[in-house]
Amino acid sequence: MVRRDKKGQAAMEFLMTYGWAILAAIIAIGVLAYFGVFSPGKFMPSACTINAPLGCDEFYINSTASTISMVIRNGAGDYVTISNIAVSGCTPDTTNYLTLDGNTNLSTLTCTGISSGSKFKGTITIAYIKAGGTLSQTATGTITGVAP
Repeated sequence: MVRRDKKGQAAMEFLMTYGWAILAAIIAIGVLAYFGVFSPGKFMPSACTINAPLGCDEFYINSTASTISMVIRNGAGDYVTISNIAVSGCTPDTTNYLTLDGNTNLSTLTCTGISSGSKFKGTITIAYIKAGGTLSQTATGTITGVAP
């Protein structure tokens, strides 16, 4: 006579071993998620880019004053008059800056919704006129970062 009890016990032990392994994996994934390993927003790079002929050398997001400061470089090869600097979510800077090629200007814009530790992402739009020109041109870019 053949006993079938042992086959059932072996199958049950096999399933229980896999069950414990799957439970351990679920717990490990839960712990990693709790500590923010799967939150890519925490690792957002800080960057400020503006299309040619202008560039963004430096920037600072100030949570205390709710401002963004940018150092804008003229790379046009000639004088440029910047007439409007706008960042989405901020009050535009309409100061006229006359810059020589390679020179920089500091622009500070007041923004809403900037708090300590908050992520900021905005679109930069700069209106400028080249020396001797009459048509207004536009340079665009982006600014991303976390306010300290």
